[in-house]
Amino acid sequence: MRLLALCGSLRAVSSNGSALQAAARLAPAGVEVVIYDGLAGLPHFNPDLDTETPPEAVLALRRVIGASEGLMICSPEYAHGVPGALKNGLDWLVSSLEFADTPTILINTSPGSVHAPAQLKEILATMSARLVEEAFVILNLRGRSLDAGGIVADPDLSAALADGLARFVAAITAQPRARW
Repeated sequence: MRLLALCGSLRAVSSNGSALQAAARLAPAGVEVVIYDGLAGLPHFNPDLDTETPPEAVLALRRVIGASEGLMICSPEYAHGVPGALKNGLDWLVSSLEFADTPTILINTSPGSVHAPAQLKEILATMSARLVEEAFVILNLRGRSLDAGGIVADPDLSAALADGLARFVAAITAQPRARW
């Protein structure tokens, strides 16, 4: 099973990126977590460019979404909202047949961040994602400088992440993604 991970932060060293890297290490046997690193390379969303031949970076994103059984999103909250780069990437998927019915979970690394996760839930539901809320994960990384290894080594953090991944994989297995 292949899961795609989107990080809403473009920072080179990000707690959100570290959480996704830890998730890749903690994934159940037979599950591959692929971390997408192309958000910064996507052009600004413009419906005039969303034609039969959209920009190559957009096609690449759509292909990797279509080749995945599920989507994991871990994002910071900026000014009570979703970071622009992540929203831009999601905008490119709105009219994409590859995205519809994609099982999706959110991983939040700051329990105090509530606005961006709420916005993401609304955006993703509008886009016809299949939100697997019982697998959503909240990790308290605020004020902690942990890389992926530090998250994996922390028994509480790794248990929460592994449990969320197991629930996500079980939900996908019970109801595989519809392919259009």
